Amino acid sequence: MYSRSAGGRRDDLGGRYFRSSWEANYARYLNWLIEQGEIQGWEYEVDTFVFHGETRGAITYKPDFKVTERGGDVIYHEVKGWMDGPSKTRLKRMKKHYPDVKVIVIGADEYKAVSKWKGLIPNWETKATRSKGVEVGQDS
Repeated sequence: MYSRSAGGRRDDLGGRYFRSSWEANYARYLNWLIEQGEIQGWEYEVDTFVFHGETRGAITYKPDFKVTERGGDVIYHEVKGWMDGPSKTRLKRMKKHYPDVKVIVIGADEYKAVSKWKGLIPNWETKATRSKGVEVGQDS
């Protein structure tokens, strides 16, 4: 049974693996923003930040999306259905160790705001499409 966290490869996104339907839909939204001329591009899980000097808990962080804006600035987007302890720690440590790196958290409210465009974005995954057994892809 598929859930909001249905990980798998998405053919419409170049066969790329996403950890959840939210992340896959957010990638589709970013593609749509590229088509609209709102951003230059995006990459998925390409950078890893190391928290030097930290010896316990989260010592690295890999944001979901690296988004390049129209003017060339880079902002990281983190898609979070819920904020667990390790995620909170990673974000706090990002502010401490990399204060000049901007990270935007796409939580439930932000995702809901983005999903208002789903009618304009092909292949948007919903609970209904997953419950009908729509193939998400292979998990490996």
